[in-house]
Amino acid sequence: MTEELSLPRILPIGAILFETLFLLIAIPIEGYILHRWLKFDKKTSIFYAIAMNVFSSVIGWTIFFLVEPILPVPIKSELISYVFFNNFKNPSTHSYLVLSGFIIFFSTFLIKFFLLKTLIISLGEFTKNEDNTLISQRQRLKLMNKAKLRNTNLITTTLIANSLSYTAITIILLIRSYSGGLK
Repeated sequence: MTEELSLPRILPIGAILFETLFLLIAIPIEGYILHRWLKFDKKTSIFYAIAMNVFSSVIGWTIFFLVEPILPVPIKSELISYVFFNNFKNPSTHSYLVLSGFIIFFSTFLIKFFLLKTLIISLGEFTKNEDNTLISQRQRLKLMNKAKLRNTNLITTTLIANSLSYTAITIILLIRSYSGGLK
């Protein structure tokens, strides 16, 4: 029983450090985009960027650890080889990596969008200036159109922020893979 609860002897220190590096890169980029496009103050923008990225990382790693045990042995072997040694055994893995990258990008975008929308609604960021007492049909229609515009603006902003942070992370991964080949 105590063997199951003990820490593993080999830790993927490289993966842990790169995840930390990715968060340190993504948070300022996305915070800047939120500040610039949604007109939040800097503190609020950084708070939302930290919350979106940390929660999406936790959700992503949770999904990974739930899916990993049911993967076939060759795919597990490729994952272990990449996480610990930064290379793949099978050359055909790169096509799966590209497909996985697209899936991860769009699922992360959706997770971040819903997290940002939930945070904004729960913290009342959009309803600060709106008084909901006895509004007419015309005012209600105007508020609904304003909410649709804000929703579209949230989608666009989240997509741009996620794209820029993923671009920066992809550049770092490319530098890592090319510098690994120069050894």
